[in-house]
Amino acid sequence: MLECQVCPHHCRLTEGQIGVCRTRINKGDEITSLNYGKLVSVALDPIEKKPLAHFHPGSMILSVGSFGCNFHCPFCQNFQISQVGADDITTKDVTPFELAQLALDTRERGNIGVAFTYNEPLISYEYIIDTAKIVRAQGQKTVAVTNGCVTRYTAEQVLPYLDALNIDLKSFNPEFYKKIGGNLSTVKEFIVSATTTSHVELTTLIIPGENDSEEEIEHLSQWIATVNPEIPLHISRFFPRYKMVNKEATSVRKVYALAEIARRHLKYVYTGNC
Repeated sequence: MLECQVCPHHCRLTEGQIGVCRTRINKGDEITSLNYGKLVSVALDPIEKKPLAHFHPGSMILSVGSFGCNFHCPFCQNFQISQVGADDITTKDVTPFELAQLALDTRERGNIGVAFTYNEPLISYEYIIDTAKIVRAQGQKTVAVTNGCVTRYTAEQVLPYLDALNIDLKSFNPEFYKKIGGNLSTVKEFIVSATTTSHVELTTLIIPGENDSEEEIEHLSQWIATVNPEIPLHISRFFPRYKMVNKEATSVRKVYALAEIARRHLKYVYTGNC
């Protein structure tokens, strides 16, 4: 039995067993990635869609995703790929060189590099590193959109290869994180570490009755300010998804009101999905 070191779940896996993320497997007495180079989605997106407001604004970025996630958020917008395993979805094998070449081929369309997104990319950090080395050598950028809930070991491995991140700070309530299979203190530590190596922006999805109190946003934005008051925060509106289809969408008025609270402490606050 081996213990996976990628995220705080620390799954203890016997030979052939797969972790809760559906991507890490004990194979041949080694924990490896089932989704290395197996892409589900590829799109050329505006950088602002990640969302990144202060990282090469106006540019495009080649966005790719695979399957699997170490969270089980009932409000997941990409549950069709994040909450499935290798046997549940069609993938295309793309080597790091092929992906880097595709990024280079789309440079004329405004592309600045590769964004690993859609599912949780850091659980497959080896693929990010191998691709980023080539992408960086050809003068382009590497981005990750992540929940930030990985171990210090994983962070130390991957952060030097990431030029920018958008990190979900889903709540400032430890109990909220427990419900979705995460850990708030781990995410906070990752955010602090990321700011020492990369451009960082944060996103909080406001879910009615879950993380939408003024007090929580006050505490959340105050903490971000202690790290750096110039970290951009994206406060985003929730729409019914996945296992929360019966919940009402967040009111636009609520999103705007919470953004104003955050602006008491942070220089850059943006509203999304409004």
